[in-house]
Amino acid sequence: MLYTSSEANKLLTAIKQEIDLITAEEEQVKTFVCATVENVDDVRPAYDYNKTQQKIDELYAKMRKIKHAINCFNVTHVVDGLDMTVDQVLVYLPQLTKKVKKLKEMSSTLPKTRARSGLGDIIEYSYANYNPAQAADDYRRCSEELARVQTALDVANNTVRFEIDI
Repeated sequence: MLYTSSEANKLLTAIKQEIDLITAEEEQVKTFVCATVENVDDVRPAYDYNKTQQKIDELYAKMRKIKHAINCFNVTHVVDGLDMTVDQVLVYLPQLTKKVKKLKEMSSTLPKTRARSGLGDIIEYSYANYNPAQAADDYRRCSEELARVQTALDVANNTVRFEIDI
């Protein structure tokens, strides 16, 4: 079937939730307590070990197929307008986010600020060793680039379909 990356990731989430549910149910019935005056078979909860393990294994295999298909998509699909594959964009986004954060801080620095009191009558100042106005321009430019890259990735993840053999 054909899926978008977004749909495939939602499918992975649903499978993980199904595994969690099966595991939680299994945890409740894999052992049980029986009083010595009770018949063990009368209080034994319904549980099929082999069927449960087989179902979990099938779900894990399905997850592997989906994750592999997503990974193949990520390393081969070039995101429109970016000249980068999805996996490159996934590396670029945190780099860009870090740069935006740094530039935001640098752009708000004053060119000259009074530092803590120096020794005696000496007043100390802290000076920016760069042009804060240039940092502000770079911050705006970098923020726009971050938004553009995020949008391009969102479009790819929500529109481009690829085959998943499940």
